[in-house]
Amino acid sequence: MCHIRSGDKFQGLVLLLLLGLFTSCGQQHKKPSPSGFSDETFSNELKTILKPVDTSKNRKFKSVAEDVGYTYECDDYQPIWLKENFLSNDAAGKLIGELEDMQWDGINPERYHLAALKKLKEKLDTAKKNSLNDAIDFDTAMTDSYLSAAHDLLIGEILPKTVDSLWYHVNDTVWDAPHLLVNNNGVYPSLNGFRSEVPTYSLLRNEYRRYTDLMNDSVFNEAIAAVKGGYVTAHPSSEVLEQINTIIRTELPWLQTGQNDTVSEEKQLLSAYQVYSGLPRTDKFDSNTIARLTMPPAAILKKISANMERIRWMQKQFGSLYLIVDVPLMELFLRKDGVNAMHMRVVVGKLDRQTPSLFATMANVVINPPWGVPPTILKNDVLPGVQKDGKKYLNKKGIKVYDRKGKIVKASSINADNYRGFNYKQDPGDDNALGYVKFNLPNAWDIYLHDTPHRGDFGKNYRALSSGCIRLQQPQEMAVYILSEIEKRNFTMDKLETIIKTETTRWEVLKTKIPVHIAYLTAFEDTTGKHIQFTRDIYHRDDKLISLMN
Repeated sequence: MCHIRSGDKFQGLVLLLLLGLFTSCGQQHKKPSPSGFSDETFSNELKTILKPVDTSKNRKFKSVAEDVGYTYECDDYQPIWLKENFLSNDAAGKLIGELEDMQWDGINPERYHLAALKKLKEKLDTAKKNSLNDAIDFDTAMTDSYLSAAHDLLIGEILPKTVDSLWYHVNDTVWDAPHLLVNNNGVYPSLNGFRSEVPTYSLLRNEYRRYTDLMNDSVFNEAIAAVKGGYVTAHPSSEVLEQINTIIRTELPWLQTGQNDTVSEEKQLLSAYQVYSGLPRTDKFDSNTIARLTMPPAAILKKISANMERIRWMQKQFGSLYLIVDVPLMELFLRKDGVNAMHMRVVVGKLDRQTPSLFATMANVVINPPWGVPPTILKNDVLPGVQKDGKKYLNKKGIKVYDRKGKIVKASSINADNYRGFNYKQDPGDDNALGYVKFNLPNAWDIYLHDTPHRGDFGKNYRALSSGCIRLQQPQEMAVYILSEIEKRNFTMDKLETIIKTETTRWEVLKTKIPVHIAYLTAFEDTTGKHIQFTRDIYHRDDKLISLMN
C-alpha cells in the first residue's frame, strides 16, 4: 500500500553511445575504392554535399541526418550499397527485403520510403550507364532508411512521454548502427540485430502475421459479419452459435475442449475466449463479448502493434532471471532460465492512483515491515477518517501519530491545517497495510511489491484497487523461493512463519539483485509462454498510442 508522488518529470530514454561514436573517425579502417570508383568521384562529390558532423559535444542523441553524415565520414565517404559501375550490391537487396519485413513489427515500411528505394534500385540496375547523382541519391537514401529502421526497432518510433506520462522504463541498449555499417568486414549487418529479444515480442510479431492473414480469410470474416448482423441474445440460435464457434476456433486454434457433463463445449469455448480477450468471465454472450467477437482483424492488429512499440521502449533483453508485472493483466511472472518459476495474481493501482511503468532491481526482502503513511493516502484516506471518527479510526487502522520529536499525538489535536506536521506509522502485525512481507525495489516513485491483509481481492477479476504499489497473491511463497532457491540460503516456510510471529522487523538483503519490470502491456503471453492473450485497457492508454502510430 503506497502512493505515487506527483510532479515527477519524465526521465526519457537513455541511449548509451559506446565505441567512441562522437569521437574522431581517424581510427576507422579505410575501405579501398571498389572497381569503377578509382577516380574518387563518388567520395569527392559526397564530401561536398554532406555537412561535417560536430563531434565536439558529447550528446546522448543526434538526428538521423547527422547519423548519415557521421557514417560516411567514418567510411571516407565511400559507397555502402553500391558496387562497380554504380550497380546495387547484395547488401542493398537484403536491406530492401528486411524493410518489407518491418510490416510484421507493426511498422509501415513506407516510413522508410521503400517504394522509392525500389525504383531507384531498379533504375541503377537496368540503366546502360548510371549517373553519379543517381548513385549518391540511392546510397544515401539507403543509409538513411537503414539507420531509421534500426533506431525504430531498437528504441521505438515514438517517444513514450508523448503518450504515457507514467512510463519510466530506461532503454539502455547501445546505439552502434553507424559503426556496424562501416566495420562490417563485408557482412551485411542485419536489422534483426536491433530487434527486441524479449520473448513476448516474437510472440506478438507472429500474432501480427496471423491476424494479417485473417484479414483475407473469407470464412472468418463471413462469420464476423453473420454474428454482427444477427440478433444475438443470451441464447443465440444454432446458426449464430455455429458462426461464433467458427470465430473462436479460428482466433484460438490451440484451444482444447473435453467431455464434461456439466459444462458444454460451447461454454468451454466461450469461457476461454473471454479470458484470452481480456473480458470479464461471465460465461454469457453479453454485449462486451459480442463486440469483441465481431471486432475486425484490422482493429486487433493496431492493438498488437501498440504493444510491440511498448516493448521496444524497454530493454532489448531481460536476461535469464527477472520478474515482470503486467499491470493491465494484473499478474506477476518470476522467470528463471526461460521458465515461470512463479506466477500469481496481483492487485495494481486504481484509476486515480495508477501504477507507473518502470524498471528497478529488488534489493531486499522485509519481513514484518512497518508502514509509514505516504502523503497521498494521508490526505485522501487518513485525514477524512480522523476528522470523522478520530481515535476510533486510528485504532481500527492500527495507526499511531507522532510529532517531530517522536511523541505520541492525540487524534483530537489533528486537523486539516496541521496534519502534515505529524508522522503516521503502522506497526507490524496482522492488520498492517503491507502484510507480513515487503519486497523493496529502490526507485524514485516509491513503488514496491508487498503482502496485504485484503486477501479477498485476489479472487476478483478486476484488481486495480491499490494506491499504486503491487499487492501479491503469494508473497510468503515468493519470499521463500527467492531466499532459498535464488539466494541459496537455508530458508523455509516454517522459518518465515516463526519470524512473522515475533512481529519484529527483519531485513534480508539480497546478493542477487533481481531485475523487476513493471510494464503496461495490453497484449501479453499466457502462462504457457506460447500464445498471446489480450487484456482490458484499464488506464485507457491504447487509443492515444494507436492514434500516433497511425
